[in-house]
Amino acid sequence: MQVNIPYGKEEIKVEIPQPYEILTPNKVKIEDENKIIEKALKNPIGKEPFEQFASQAEQLLVIINDATRPTPTKKVLKFLYPVLSSHSNVKFLIATGAHRAPTDEEYRFIFGEFYDAFKEQIYVHDARKKEDMEYLGKSKSGTEMYINKMVSEIGNVLVIGSVEPHYFAGYTGGRKSFLPGVASYKTIEMNHKLALSDEARSLALEGNPVHEDMIDAMNVLKDVNVFSIQTVLTGEHNIYAVTAGDLLKSFDAAIDYANEVFCVPLKKKGNIVITAAPYPMDIDLYQSQKALDNGKLALESDGIIILVSKCRMGVGEEAFLDLLSKADTPQGVLKLLDQEYKLGYHKAAKMAQIGNWAQMWAVTDLDDKIVKKTLMKPYDSIQSAVDDAVKIIKEKGKQPRVVVMPSGSLTIPLVQ
Repeated sequence: MQVNIPYGKEEIKVEIPQPYEILTPNKVKIEDENKIIEKALKNPIGKEPFEQFASQAEQLLVIINDATRPTPTKKVLKFLYPVLSSHSNVKFLIATGAHRAPTDEEYRFIFGEFYDAFKEQIYVHDARKKEDMEYLGKSKSGTEMYINKMVSEIGNVLVIGSVEPHYFAGYTGGRKSFLPGVASYKTIEMNHKLALSDEARSLALEGNPVHEDMIDAMNVLKDVNVFSIQTVLTGEHNIYAVTAGDLLKSFDAAIDYANEVFCVPLKKKGNIVITAAPYPMDIDLYQSQKALDNGKLALESDGIIILVSKCRMGVGEEAFLDLLSKADTPQGVLKLLDQEYKLGYHKAAKMAQIGNWAQMWAVTDLDDKIVKKTLMKPYDSIQSAVDDAVKIIKEKGKQPRVVVMPSGSLTIPLVQ
């Protein structure tokens, strides 16, 4: 059987043997995108309409995602432009979390045709600039909440986000625009350390310490007036649903739509899983790790998981590679975590946990030496990786069963 696997902006044809299963986000019936956005804005949940919200705000801060997310910001801005362009004091803040600032190409990916109109009003959150942060108190778990001071100084905030399952926060979107979106490096580090918990996993909110810490962040921001727009996309990045209004209520409403798209039934786990990080989530290995974590849900113990990601901008967070480089085995990585924690270590831990019970291979543009440091076996071609995996499984006396996840970053396999 020949299947198409995304690699960067291209697709590569790969031959896989039977039996196989291809998992993609569920096909859902989509309506006209403009009508979906318009309907959400006209029917906000637990909040006044956006025009009224904006007209009552002397100053307005618009928090939007960086280019590592597929959020259709420019499509939403099309409907907000008349209000935002006529407002006397509007600023935009890119919620980078601990990521770098966008490139010029990425700014245009985010803002589309509206970039030139707003470029002088755009600010980039830098989690490492302590002077940009304001301390707002501690969460119940002890996380010290340092948030970009533009949030409380301006006081009226429009958030544009997207909701899909997330491997340790439960779901992206909603509260995530604030933590980690515009939080300090220290705050993000303390929050993400909670991802080491077994309760911090995809689809989990109740009892998930990462999510609960994020909710606490919203409690310390209780005096900030927030209008939320949350989008849910299909696997092809078309708009499936939009919710608007109160931050938490619009987030909760979007989750139901996200589950309809991204929770995909799996007949039987495979002993070979090919999981791809599609553009733009293939920006680096740090972000592509999500595809690996989702892919493990479709893999049998002692199987082989093949990550496919261009990793256009390299590895990403240095601490992530640093920890993996300090040990020769997954067990060694997990032992080191008992001694210290830095931001990025949570991803290394999730990879090491997979490496304890499966082989991890990778097809990327990264140097082979770097891939080996991450405890993965490097390959130049998807086809050669698949062929070798089939050979190894057969040598174990098993029949190869392949599960292919072309949108691994956005697909949650659920065994029926």
